[in-house]
Amino acid sequence: MSVKYNPFSLEGKAILVTGASSGIGMAVALESSKCGASLFITGRDKERLERTFNSLDGLGHSKIIADLTDEVDLDNLISAVPSLDGIVFSAGITMAVPFKFITKEKLNHIFNLNFNSAAVMTQRLLQNKLIKREASIVFISSISGVYCSSPGASIYSASKGAINGLAKGLALDLSHTLIRVNTVCPGMVETNIYGSGQITEEQLEEDRKRYPLKRYGKPEEVAFAVIYLLSDASKWVTGSNLLIDGGFTLL
Repeated sequence: MSVKYNPFSLEGKAILVTGASSGIGMAVALESSKCGASLFITGRDKERLERTFNSLDGLGHSKIIADLTDEVDLDNLISAVPSLDGIVFSAGITMAVPFKFITKEKLNHIFNLNFNSAAVMTQRLLQNKLIKREASIVFISSISGVYCSSPGASIYSASKGAINGLAKGLALDLSHTLIRVNTVCPGMVETNIYGSGQITEEQLEEDRKRYPLKRYGKPEEVAFAVIYLLSDASKWVTGSNLLIDGGFTLL
């Protein structure tokens, strides 16, 4: 019986996913495991990360609790990961703050997780030769700060805009090793990132109507795009921003 052809297969690939305890990161881990990847997942919430881990398809997966902004946790993570075929940086936070109320503490808080941790971790992995030749690095960015923004989103937008700049520079720096670096830029996705009560369900429902497809995205829909970038199907793609926004930026 012949093996069914699948250019999007992740069989034999070791993939690290940060922020895997919830939302897009969790969806990326789950869907990647269905495509045959060996997953190394990390997140800050032990109970939720355990839930993700227990839901993965296949065998040979690993997990580690880590706060990527903590030096000790980062050291432990770097020491534990295998040689990698792919990395997905999904850990991130949002914060709605009018610009005149921004403080240095809030600025550092957003940038430390959304930008600094991913940049430092990538550097450390490269220094320790833990990213294989022809590997794929994927940053979860956003339409915010790249294509548009919204009131109170200046810090968040700046951190995501910085990620896109980092990805383009890295794509050039690493091209001699054939390591590809790309971002995925989603519009609003149905995750618990907006579950803090700052935005009411009525406000969210009204916002959904602004999308031409009349809904927010689903975490797995972003995960499918990430899998494309991790797979050999995208071997000629680097330095790109893959837009997934239900048509929002058309308007």
